[in-house]
Amino acid sequence: MSALPTTDADVPVAKRLSTLDRFLPVWIIAAMVVGLLAGRLIPGLGGALDAIAVDGVSLPIALGLLIMMYPVLAKVRYDRLGTVTGDRRLLISSLVLNWVFGPLLMFALAWLLLPDLPEYRTGLIIVGLARCIAMVVIWNDLACGDREAAAVLVAINSVFQVIAFAALGWFYLSVLPGWLGLPQADLDVSPRQIAGSVLIFLGVPLVAGYLTRHFGEKARGRAWYEEKLIPRVGPFALYGLLFTIVVLFALQGDAITSRPLDVARIALPLLAYFAIMWFGSLALAKAIGLGYARSATLAFTAAGNNFELAIAVAIATFGVTSGQALAGVVGPLIEVPVLVALVYVSLAARRRWTSRSGRPDLEELS
Repeated sequence: MSALPTTDADVPVAKRLSTLDRFLPVWIIAAMVVGLLAGRLIPGLGGALDAIAVDGVSLPIALGLLIMMYPVLAKVRYDRLGTVTGDRRLLISSLVLNWVFGPLLMFALAWLLLPDLPEYRTGLIIVGLARCIAMVVIWNDLACGDREAAAVLVAINSVFQVIAFAALGWFYLSVLPGWLGLPQADLDVSPRQIAGSVLIFLGVPLVAGYLTRHFGEKARGRAWYEEKLIPRVGPFALYGLLFTIVVLFALQGDAITSRPLDVARIALPLLAYFAIMWFGSLALAKAIGLGYARSATLAFTAAGNNFELAIAVAIATFGVTSGQALAGVVGPLIEVPVLVALVYVSLAARRRWTSRSGRPDLEELS
């Protein structure tokens, strides 16, 4: 009897990844350590990096994010976006998770676990309001999620962020605590500042990715684009990610390393938040009948946060040395390794998802 053919689902997760992707946790931990040590040991480095900013946006971080996002958005098949916008299950679930459940969950966890630390509590609530529009695209891509769905969902998050962020900040920091008889806080942030963040962190790489695919396919064809160009530019997504992490932690290395107990207190609600959001979103996606690719995309876009915006808002409103700013900085310190771990969990779930159905996910083949 001849052996059955080996399918992609039969191959161990680690062996399906490139060497660069396989050791991603090692590179990310190394980048975090390098950034923290550089910020702690090199006098004036954090101040020098922070000074290179335009309208409150750090140019080194913006550069890293642009390098990180461009290759992923260049991979998107923009001619498939119509299949995503017609998926009401995905779109409605994403809106509810991101703009109703996510902020409410962070509000509850912040008050439950940090009742005696109002500055950190406020900072975490701001993190919960800043829905992810940048780094989520790389987590989704590493987890073999639906690139087209990710592009649509981060675009929707961007629009809602510009429209609703300030109003939600007022509601969760002032109105809702007032209804519950809790202390209130104020948030001073303009729609212009949020729109600038969205334009830089999503608009520029999205337009660049679209134009690259459009003119690349027009000039050389889709086969050349997919088989020659994309493999060349693809690794720059991880290079940009590692550069961003080094710069981010160099900027705030002293604040993080000088207050380890405070960091631990802030980390607890963040860990609970990421776990509840990711596993809850994945379970919801499976319950409503989404395939693996869009389920993973829903989970990562719901669990991730726009730490760039959260940090910028906290610093602009409360100051660079404030507890609110520190809470914003601890966000990516916890989010990055946790979501990297969830990439591996997601890839393992992908194998089970496919084997249970007895055939590959149709979304991945369309």
